[in-house]
Amino acid sequence: MHNKSELCKKIKSIYPDIGECGIDVNVDYDDSKKAWVVNLKKGSHELKTYLEPEDAEVCLEGKQCIGLGIQIAQLRSNIDQM
Repeated sequence: MHNKSELCKKIKSIYPDIGECGIDVNVDYDDSKKAWVVNLKKGSHELKTYLEPEDAEVCLEGKQCIGLGIQIAQLRSNIDQM
């Protein structure tokens, strides 16, 4: 399994404006949910989503990032609207 630093870098490579336009990203693995937790924070607003380890793995291996991309795009859109 890849680590949180690799997943965070991948998210930033897909969405380069995350981290640069007031949106912070943090990634951790939640053992109880057996999923990656992606937190986006903008000012005082914070949202999170869960990524299945399989979706993260195939993306980090360069195969496909559809699942990860859709979830992060929705999360980003929601936090931008706050």
